[in-house]
Amino acid sequence: MKAGVDEIERTVRGSEALLDNDITHFGRFMCESHNSLRDKYRVSCPELDELVSMALSCEGVFGSRMTGGGFGGCTVTLVRKENVDDVKNFIKNNYKSAVPTFYESEPVSHAHAVQLDFIAKL
Repeated sequence: MKAGVDEIERTVRGSEALLDNDITHFGRFMCESHNSLRDKYRVSCPELDELVSMALSCEGVFGSRMTGGGFGGCTVTLVRKENVDDVKNFIKNNYKSAVPTFYESEPVSHAHAVQLDFIAKL
């Protein structure tokens, strides 16, 4: 139960960090979340832990954590734009468990409501 409460608190503090444009603290909360999922919920696996560890060893990485349902799959890593290629190359060249696939995304404005008038015409 405490792990769930801690995760909720991290989410709130992470949201506040993003609103304050404090990427360093947001990255720290990502890492804390991964550690909690690994140690308290035991839903990580050695491959994900290795990917997170490798990413965190790279310059320009603010944070990294597993994402999805756990037990394998994906990590999400927050990286300075100018360091993305170096991080990808480091992981491609050093991760031996499988061939990694990368999905890059860039931040955009927050989600907001949109009026969909055209639906009423259908």
